[in-house]
Amino acid sequence: MRRPALEPEVIEQPAPLLSFVLCESVLLRRLGGVEVLRGQLEHLLLVGRMRDVELQVLPLRCHEHAGLEGSFTAITREDSKKFEHVEAQGTSRLETDPTRVALASAKYRIIRSQALTPQESTE
Repeated sequence: MRRPALEPEVIEQPAPLLSFVLCESVLLRRLGGVEVLRGQLEHLLLVGRMRDVELQVLPLRCHEHAGLEGSFTAITREDSKKFEHVEAQGTSRLETDPTRVALASAKYRIIRSQALTPQESTE
């Protein structure tokens, strides 16, 4: 089955700015073995070098940080509308309440400030 051709305006849209903070502990887990881990780390390094991607590592030495309650995704659309997406075992939630979303955005800014810089994270 052939994939439909993409419309030119879709192709020409700029890539979104993506920012990720990963806890160092997930970079040390050898799920699948050493070769799988090596491949994952190499892929992260490649992605971290992309123009519109910022990758940071939250070091293990940061014992208390703003993300201790669990992982979440802070989303800002092109029209500046913000959301928070939270996933846990067997469930997920998209938060649209402006107060809660503002709190998630603030937490993410704090987490980024506690993490290594993007350059330090890829060294």
